[in-house]
Amino acid sequence: MKKTVSIMVMIILVLSGLSGCTLLKVNIGEEPQPLQEQVLSGEGNDKVLLIDVSGIIASTEGAASLGGRKPPGLLARVREELDRARLDRRLKAVVLRINSPGGGVTASDMLYHELVQFKRDTGVKLIAHIMDTGASGAYYAAVAADKILAQPTSVTGSIGVIMLHVDATGLMQKIGLQTLEISSGERKGMGSPFRAMSPEERKIFQGVIDSIYARFIGTVSEGRNMPRETVLKFADGRIFTSQEAKDGGLIDGIGYLDDALETAKKEAGLPRARVVTYFRPGDYRPNIYSLNLINIDLGEMMEPGVKFMYIWWP
Repeated sequence: MKKTVSIMVMIILVLSGLSGCTLLKVNIGEEPQPLQEQVLSGEGNDKVLLIDVSGIIASTEGAASLGGRKPPGLLARVREELDRARLDRRLKAVVLRINSPGGGVTASDMLYHELVQFKRDTGVKLIAHIMDTGASGAYYAAVAADKILAQPTSVTGSIGVIMLHVDATGLMQKIGLQTLEISSGERKGMGSPFRAMSPEERKIFQGVIDSIYARFIGTVSEGRNMPRETVLKFADGRIFTSQEAKDGGLIDGIGYLDDALETAKKEAGLPRARVVTYFRPGDYRPNIYSLNLINIDLGEMMEPGVKFMYIWWP
């Protein structure tokens, strides 16, 4: 049956092209549905919401599915979940389950802003829990939480900024190609992969990175209530084990996801509560370890141009 449908779709596409038709809509599958709530465990009237931050933190949508529709990107999905949570008076705490190496500077900062604003609007307690990795931009977002916990085997830290830039000049010389740049000013094409970076341009980029880095330091200092001088000791880009991060004050505790959920209840003053998550029809998440289906799309990072990233990318 699926093979027959695929053949029919291909025939329609070919015929429409031959006939000069310009309007064609082919629906494969159902339209995306609004979020629904699912209880994962616990009992009582009060709730603790589990939200996922998984994969590269980017502001773009996910990769297109077979039907041509793109799922909401990470930022859009988290904002949608937070907006729904704002309307639920029984929701008393949120656990942010993090498994991410970070991502774009702006996307990471936007995620942090959304979390801080949610706390201000609702007074709901926010607990961040790091799974495998919560590095760079993911840690940047985590410091919005009231407390940060990590698995015993987690990797975190990587406080710093990196600029991703491709230099293709050597390859072009080998294959006999050259580019002609015509611009309004000598710095207009700085960062182009088709010409070498001058010392002056490198200095300009370093100034931008230093400014963004200072914002990272300030955010951690404020969120963790640590002096800037103390943060700087951990901010050379290195990663830390959970124990190292705890000893340095970057996180509050080491434990498992169950411990993070219990911490959320304790912070909210709840003797008992239901652990819930939001899902779209068709998703299946039977317990707290089931992740939202998230497209890890590297398209934004692979696009041409200079990228400033809060990311651990070994």
